[in-house]
Amino acid sequence: MMPVPDPHPDVFDIEWPLRVADVDREGRLKFDAATRHIQDIGSDQLREMGFQETHPLWIVRRTMIDMIRPIEFQDILRLRRWCSGTSNRWCEMRVRIDGRKGGLVESEAFWININRETQGPSRISDDFLEGLRRTTDVDRLRWKAYLTAGSREDADEIRDYPIRVSDIDIFDHMNNSVYWSVIEDYLYHHPESVRYPLRVTIEHDAAVALGDKMEILSHVHPAGSTDQFGPELTDRTVTTLTYAVGDEAKAVAAIFSL
Repeated sequence: MMPVPDPHPDVFDIEWPLRVADVDREGRLKFDAATRHIQDIGSDQLREMGFQETHPLWIVRRTMIDMIRPIEFQDILRLRRWCSGTSNRWCEMRVRIDGRKGGLVESEAFWININRETQGPSRISDDFLEGLRRTTDVDRLRWKAYLTAGSREDADEIRDYPIRVSDIDIFDHMNNSVYWSVIEDYLYHHPESVRYPLRVTIEHDAAVALGDKMEILSHVHPAGSTDQFGPELTDRTVTTLTYAVGDEAKAVAAIFSL
Protein backbone atom coordinates (compact mmCIF):
# COMPACT_ATOMS: atom_id res chain seq x y z
CA MET A 1 0.00 0.00 0.00
CA MET A 2 1.01 3.62 -0.57
CA PRO A 3 3.02 4.90 2.41
CA VAL A 4 1.58 7.78 4.41
CA PRO A 5 2.79 11.13 2.99
CA ASP A 6 3.61 12.49 6.42
CA PRO A 7 3.90 15.32 7.16
CA HIS A 8 1.40 16.59 4.58
CA PRO A 9 -1.28 19.26 5.09
CA ASP A 10 -3.89 17.22 3.21
CA VAL A 11 -3.56 14.06 5.29
CA PHE A 12 -6.51 14.08 7.69
CA ASP A 13 -5.15 13.23 11.15
CA ILE A 14 -7.29 12.50 14.22
CA GLU A 15 -7.18 10.51 17.48
CA TRP A 16 -9.81 8.75 19.60
CA PRO A 17 -9.83 5.94 22.18
CA LEU A 18 -10.33 2.25 21.50
CA ARG A 19 -13.58 1.30 23.24
CA VAL A 20 -15.09 -1.87 24.70
CA ALA A 21 -17.33 -2.58 21.70
CA ASP A 22 -14.30 -2.43 19.38
CA VAL A 23 -12.45 -5.43 20.80
CA ASP A 24 -12.85 -9.19 21.01
CA ARG A 25 -12.67 -11.34 24.15
CA GLU A 26 -8.88 -11.07 24.17
CA GLY A 27 -8.93 -7.29 23.82
CA ARG A 28 -7.88 -7.14 20.13
CA LEU A 29 -9.31 -4.53 17.77
CA LYS A 30 -11.72 -6.50 15.57
CA PHE A 31 -11.85 -6.27 11.80
CA ASP A 32 -15.48 -5.11 11.82
CA ALA A 33 -14.67 -2.42 14.39
CA ALA A 34 -11.66 -1.29 12.34
CA THR A 35 -14.01 -0.99 9.37
CA ARG A 36 -16.37 1.22 11.36
CA HIS A 37 -13.43 3.45 12.28
CA ILE A 38 -12.47 3.61 8.60
CA GLN A 39 -16.03 4.69 7.74
CA ASP A 40 -16.18 7.18 10.61
CA ILE A 41 -12.96 8.96 9.74
CA GLY A 42 -14.25 9.22 6.17
CA SER A 43 -17.32 11.07 7.42
CA ASP A 44 -15.17 13.31 9.61
CA GLN A 45 -12.81 14.17 6.75
CA LEU A 46 -15.75 14.88 4.44
CA ARG A 47 -17.11 17.31 7.02
CA GLU A 48 -13.68 18.89 7.54
CA MET A 49 -13.26 19.45 3.79
CA GLY A 50 -16.70 21.07 3.56
CA PHE A 51 -18.34 18.53 1.24
CA GLN A 52 -20.71 16.75 3.63
CA GLU A 53 -23.78 18.38 2.03
CA THR A 54 -22.76 18.01 -1.62
CA HIS A 55 -21.21 14.49 -1.44
CA PRO A 56 -22.96 12.76 1.49
CA LEU A 57 -23.39 9.24 0.10
CA TRP A 58 -20.66 6.75 -0.76
CA ILE A 59 -20.57 2.99 -1.16
CA VAL A 60 -17.48 0.82 -0.94
CA ARG A 61 -16.57 -1.63 -3.71
CA ARG A 62 -13.45 -3.09 -2.11
CA THR A 63 -11.72 -2.80 1.26
CA MET A 64 -8.29 -4.23 1.98
CA ILE A 65 -7.13 -4.36 5.60
CA ASP A 66 -3.67 -5.40 6.76
CA MET A 67 -3.60 -6.15 10.47
CA ILE A 68 0.15 -5.82 10.92
CA ARG A 69 0.24 -5.84 14.71
CA PRO A 70 -2.95 -6.16 16.78
CA ILE A 71 -4.15 -3.02 18.57
CA GLU A 72 -5.20 -3.73 22.16
CA PHE A 73 -7.92 -2.54 24.53
CA GLN A 74 -7.53 0.85 26.26
CA ASP A 75 -5.15 2.08 23.59
CA ILE A 76 -5.49 5.44 21.84
CA LEU A 77 -5.89 5.27 18.07
CA ARG A 78 -4.24 7.69 15.69
CA LEU A 79 -6.03 7.58 12.33
CA ARG A 80 -4.69 9.20 9.18
CA ARG A 81 -6.67 9.28 5.92
CA TRP A 82 -5.68 10.45 2.47
CA CYS A 83 -6.45 9.80 -1.18
CA SER A 84 -4.28 7.33 -3.13
CA GLY A 85 -6.12 7.44 -6.49
CA THR A 86 -9.00 9.25 -8.21
CA SER A 87 -11.37 9.16 -11.14
CA ASN A 88 -14.43 11.26 -11.93
CA ARG A 89 -16.86 9.13 -9.91
CA TRP A 90 -14.74 7.15 -7.46
CA CYS A 91 -11.54 7.21 -5.48
CA GLU A 92 -9.25 5.04 -3.39
CA MET A 93 -8.67 6.18 0.16
CA ARG A 94 -5.93 5.00 2.50
CA VAL A 95 -6.39 4.85 6.26
CA ARG A 96 -3.57 4.03 8.63
CA ILE A 97 -4.47 3.25 12.25
CA ASP A 98 -1.66 3.38 14.82
CA GLY A 99 -1.94 2.43 18.47
CA ARG A 100 0.32 4.13 20.97
CA LYS A 101 1.45 0.69 22.18
CA GLY A 102 2.79 -0.29 18.76
CA GLY A 103 -0.28 -1.85 17.11
CA LEU A 104 -0.76 -1.07 13.44
CA VAL A 105 -3.56 -1.52 10.90
CA GLU A 106 -3.24 -0.42 7.27
CA SER A 107 -6.16 -0.18 4.86
CA GLU A 108 -7.20 0.95 1.40
CA ALA A 109 -10.76 1.18 0.12
CA PHE A 110 -12.35 1.83 -3.27
CA TRP A 111 -15.22 4.29 -2.73
CA ILE A 112 -17.94 5.25 -5.26
CA ASN A 113 -19.73 8.58 -5.01
CA ILE A 114 -23.50 7.97 -5.14
CA ASN A 115 -26.28 10.26 -6.39
CA ARG A 116 -29.00 10.62 -3.76
CA GLU A 117 -31.83 10.56 -6.33
CA THR A 118 -30.71 7.88 -8.80
CA GLN A 119 -28.74 5.76 -6.29
CA GLY A 120 -26.12 5.36 -9.04
CA PRO A 121 -22.51 6.55 -9.42
CA SER A 122 -22.23 10.32 -9.58
CA ARG A 123 -19.50 12.71 -10.74
CA ILE A 124 -17.29 14.14 -8.02
CA SER A 125 -17.17 17.93 -8.16
CA ASP A 126 -14.03 19.56 -9.54
CA ASP A 127 -13.26 21.41 -6.31
CA PHE A 128 -13.55 18.19 -4.29
CA LEU A 129 -11.29 16.34 -6.75
CA GLU A 130 -8.75 19.13 -6.51
CA GLY A 131 -8.42 18.51 -2.79
CA LEU A 132 -8.24 14.72 -3.16
CA ARG A 133 -5.50 14.92 -5.79
CA ARG A 134 -3.11 16.78 -3.52
CA THR A 135 -1.89 13.45 -2.11
CA THR A 136 -1.79 11.36 -5.32
CA ASP A 137 -0.84 11.58 -8.97
CA VAL A 138 -3.22 8.72 -9.94
CA ASP A 139 -6.12 10.46 -11.72
CA ARG A 140 -7.40 7.68 -14.00
CA LEU A 141 -8.29 5.08 -11.41
CA ARG A 142 -10.16 2.11 -12.88
CA TRP A 143 -11.98 -0.76 -11.25
CA LYS A 144 -10.45 -4.22 -11.59
CA ALA A 145 -11.68 -7.14 -9.51
CA TYR A 146 -9.03 -9.17 -7.67
CA LEU A 147 -11.21 -12.03 -6.47
CA THR A 148 -13.44 -14.73 -7.97
CA ALA A 149 -16.43 -16.27 -6.21
CA GLY A 150 -16.15 -19.89 -5.10
CA SER A 151 -18.69 -22.52 -6.09
CA ARG A 152 -21.08 -24.31 -3.78
CA GLU A 153 -20.15 -27.71 -5.21
CA ASP A 154 -16.55 -27.78 -3.98
CA ALA A 155 -16.86 -25.61 -0.84
CA ASP A 156 -14.96 -26.82 2.20
CA GLU A 157 -17.68 -25.47 4.46
CA ILE A 158 -21.07 -23.77 4.12
CA ARG A 159 -22.45 -21.73 7.02
CA ASP A 160 -25.69 -19.77 7.38
CA TYR A 161 -25.33 -16.12 8.34
CA PRO A 162 -28.72 -14.62 9.32
CA ILE A 163 -29.34 -10.97 8.39
CA ARG A 164 -30.63 -8.84 11.28
CA VAL A 165 -32.58 -5.61 10.97
CA SER A 166 -29.71 -3.84 12.78
CA ASP A 167 -27.38 -4.86 9.92
CA ILE A 168 -29.25 -2.68 7.41
CA ASP A 169 -28.08 0.86 6.65
CA ILE A 170 -29.35 4.02 4.93
CA PHE A 171 -29.08 2.38 1.51
CA ASP A 172 -31.50 -0.34 2.72
CA HIS A 173 -28.86 -3.06 2.47
CA MET A 174 -26.34 -4.72 4.76
CA ASN A 175 -23.72 -2.27 5.96
CA ASN A 176 -20.09 -2.76 4.97
CA SER A 177 -18.94 -3.41 8.53
CA VAL A 178 -21.25 -6.45 8.84
CA TYR A 179 -19.37 -8.22 6.05
CA TRP A 180 -16.34 -7.94 8.33
CA SER A 181 -18.27 -9.54 11.19
CA VAL A 182 -18.30 -12.62 8.95
CA ILE A 183 -14.50 -12.48 8.89
CA GLU A 184 -14.36 -12.38 12.69
CA ASP A 185 -16.76 -15.32 12.88
CA TYR A 186 -14.63 -17.36 10.48
CA LEU A 187 -11.35 -16.57 12.27
CA TYR A 188 -12.89 -17.56 15.61
CA HIS A 189 -13.83 -20.98 14.26
CA HIS A 190 -10.50 -21.38 12.41
CA PRO A 191 -7.78 -20.00 14.71
CA GLU A 192 -5.10 -21.67 12.58
CA SER A 193 -5.79 -18.94 9.99
CA VAL A 194 -4.74 -16.17 12.37
CA ARG A 195 -1.07 -15.42 11.79
CA TYR A 196 0.04 -11.78 11.80
CA PRO A 197 0.60 -9.81 9.73
CA LEU A 198 -2.75 -10.80 8.20
CA ARG A 199 -4.37 -9.37 5.08
CA VAL A 200 -8.10 -9.56 4.45
CA THR A 201 -9.77 -8.16 1.33
CA ILE A 202 -13.50 -7.96 0.61
CA GLU A 203 -14.96 -7.12 -2.80
CA HIS A 204 -18.65 -6.32 -3.16
CA ASP A 205 -20.62 -7.34 -6.25
CA ALA A 206 -24.24 -6.81 -5.17
CA ALA A 207 -26.15 -5.69 -2.11
CA VAL A 208 -27.49 -7.99 0.61
CA ALA A 209 -30.98 -7.02 1.79
CA LEU A 210 -33.09 -7.73 4.84
CA GLY A 211 -34.84 -11.06 4.34
CA ASP A 212 -32.07 -12.55 2.19
CA LYS A 213 -30.91 -16.02 3.19
CA MET A 214 -27.14 -15.53 3.11
CA GLU A 215 -24.66 -18.39 3.25
CA ILE A 216 -20.88 -18.23 3.55
CA LEU A 217 -19.02 -20.65 1.28
CA SER A 218 -15.43 -21.19 2.39
CA HIS A 219 -12.62 -22.55 0.22
CA VAL A 220 -9.13 -23.22 1.56
CA HIS A 221 -6.41 -23.12 -1.10
CA PRO A 222 -3.20 -24.70 0.26
CA ALA A 223 0.27 -23.43 -0.57
CA GLY A 224 1.35 -24.55 -4.01
CA SER A 225 -2.15 -24.19 -5.44
CA THR A 226 -2.56 -20.44 -5.09
CA ASP A 227 -1.00 -19.15 -8.32
CA GLN A 228 -4.45 -17.79 -9.27
CA PHE A 229 -3.96 -15.12 -6.60
CA GLY A 230 -0.61 -14.01 -8.01
CA PRO A 231 2.91 -15.44 -8.12
CA GLU A 232 3.84 -13.84 -4.80
CA LEU A 233 1.25 -15.97 -2.97
CA THR A 234 2.14 -19.43 -4.27
CA ASP A 235 4.01 -20.25 -1.05
CA ARG A 236 1.11 -19.66 1.35
CA THR A 237 -2.44 -20.72 2.09
CA VAL A 238 -5.26 -18.47 0.85
CA THR A 239 -8.80 -18.81 2.18
CA THR A 240 -11.75 -17.34 0.29
CA LEU A 241 -15.23 -16.69 1.62
CA THR A 242 -18.10 -16.24 -0.82
CA TYR A 243 -21.15 -14.38 0.49
CA ALA A 244 -23.95 -16.13 -1.40
CA VAL A 245 -27.70 -15.60 -1.60
CA GLY A 246 -29.04 -18.54 -3.55
CA ASP A 247 -26.91 -18.86 -6.68
CA GLU A 248 -25.78 -15.22 -6.61
CA ALA A 249 -22.43 -14.21 -5.14
CA LYS A 250 -22.88 -10.93 -3.30
CA ALA A 251 -19.29 -10.51 -2.15
CA VAL A 252 -15.99 -12.36 -1.95
CA ALA A 253 -13.29 -12.19 0.72
CA ALA A 254 -9.69 -13.45 0.73
CA ILE A 255 -7.62 -14.12 3.85
CA PHE A 256 -3.88 -14.81 3.95
CA SER A 257 -0.77 -14.03 5.96
CA LEU A 258 1.64 -11.47 4.55
